[in-house]
Amino acid sequence: MNLLEITGLTVRYGTTLALDDTSLHVPKGEVTCVLGANGAGKSTLFRTIMGLVRSAAGSIRFDGAELSCMQTQFIVRQGIILCPEGRRLFPEMTVAENIRMGAFLVHDHKVIRRRLESVHHLFPRISERENQQASSLSGGEQQMVAIARAMMGNPRLLLLDEPTLGLAPKLIHEVLQTVRRIRDEGTTVILVEQNAAQALKVSDRAYVLETGRIAMSGTSADIMADPRVRDIYLGG
Repeated sequence: MNLLEITGLTVRYGTTLALDDTSLHVPKGEVTCVLGANGAGKSTLFRTIMGLVRSAAGSIRFDGAELSCMQTQFIVRQGIILCPEGRRLFPEMTVAENIRMGAFLVHDHKVIRRRLESVHHLFPRISERENQQASSLSGGEQQMVAIARAMMGNPRLLLLDEPTLGLAPKLIHEVLQTVRRIRDEGTTVILVEQNAAQALKVSDRAYVLETGRIAMSGTSADIMADPRVRDIYLGG
């Protein structure tokens, strides 16, 4: 069953075509990764799903509901949460304060407490640093806080935009293993990632974007085995 279905999506910035008749499907309970070079349209895809950019044509359907004309706050209420590129934490706030910001729409303290318990289970290292300022954490720890904040929104669909950007190899592996655990606990994920080799290992299926168009798609295993992908994205 597809949780998200995007059909014929076209997005323009002025005269520049950012997405050109793009179609993709995201099955419920899977990790779908979107690969592509800088400028391929990956972040535009996320911004359009979230209603931050309006499409010129096409359809975005989430669990049967059309999103293309919906405002961002209502898209969030549908259960779609974006964890943006660059983490974008509040540096002078504590780790706990940053994480709680993800539940700003929730007013039931019992619900917030349950979600905090779930987040602490996912990120035990972060729970040890609750009272530290976010700016004092390492890049990998800050990324975990950003994902934890997103998870506080109890997403049905989590959009992860370049979560390993700028991280050391050991931390890249740790962050992406967390993505797999999030999927295993029932959250559907779309992962935009330049680290193609690692992303394909933790995802179920993949799409390759080239200058706004889907160049290829399939299971992650099939995409990883494709000679063209190996040459361009996996270093041969």
